[in-house]
Amino acid sequence: MTRLMFALLYMCVATYSWAMPTDELVQDISEHVVKVQVGLANGGYGLGSGVVIAKDQVVTNCHVVANAVSVTINAKGENYSASALKPDWHHDLCILKVEGLNLPIANIGSSQNLKYEQPVYSVGFAGFSPRANATSGFVKGLYPMDDSVVVRASNTFRLGDSGGGVFDESGNLVAIITVKSPGHNAFYYNMSVEWVKHLLNQPEQSIVSVSELPFWAESEDKWPFFMRIVQPLKTENWEMLNKIASAWYEKEPNTSEALFYRAVAEFSLKNEARAEQHFNQVLVKNGNNSSAIYYLGLIAENTGKHMEALNLVAMLDSLDQTTAGELKVAMGIAEN
Repeated sequence: MTRLMFALLYMCVATYSWAMPTDELVQDISEHVVKVQVGLANGGYGLGSGVVIAKDQVVTNCHVVANAVSVTINAKGENYSASALKPDWHHDLCILKVEGLNLPIANIGSSQNLKYEQPVYSVGFAGFSPRANATSGFVKGLYPMDDSVVVRASNTFRLGDSGGGVFDESGNLVAIITVKSPGHNAFYYNMSVEWVKHLLNQPEQSIVSVSELPFWAESEDKWPFFMRIVQPLKTENWEMLNKIASAWYEKEPNTSEALFYRAVAEFSLKNEARAEQHFNQVLVKNGNNSSAIYYLGLIAENTGKHMEALNLVAMLDSLDQTTAGELKVAMGIAEN
């Protein structure tokens, strides 16, 4: 990697000063989040979360309210009945009409303007918790889809959090908690607030409207590529990962994630020269992809370019200290 390339990469990297959210911020964003209780025709019930986004309007996931015969919003010990919904079944977003709900309205920000490694905070009612719970994390993936993006973050969520809110450092709603991949080390996906904005202007339907499957619940052959790569990545099936990522890149050549996973497969298949070329191209498109910097550090160390690897560690330290620590361990310059 040339000195000019290093200079260009440093210019591309945006750094964020990480701190746990203040108690004031947590309290403020939690004011917008409510518990959603669903009655089902078989006598069962379901639980989820929602966010107040306009007067008498609460957004949640459609899978939370699918097949409901009644939907109740619980906020500050009071119950309110939802009388109608505006569904976007494909993106798993439903806006509930809840008359008389007198709660602070969340300011809707933008999913498209998020950056990798930007701090975000998720709030929802996990399990049977009587209070909203907040988790902290970072943006780890932004997958282009239908004129916006699906947001992957390191914030974990559990049953009951679905439909809750993801907020930025200024308290703006930037995504809706939705679904995670199966198994350990899951990928956590959140739906775009751009789709929520569009949904606000759509006509209302009955609460008992016939539901449809969201994109993530379709058969695997209909999944977007960012979902298809998860299984071969977790099982280390590098040939399959390379096949899927290459097809993704052919269809979406401007999506840096497609090129990134192709490079991961090439690195793991011992084609380090090709992988290095592609990781560098990823960073030109997205200088905050800490995982690409990590792999470039490994390649530099493996090929005897120790000082170059140390420079990449320094870049990571200013962007993602956890990944920087992992690279140090891999290089043998830090204890595990």
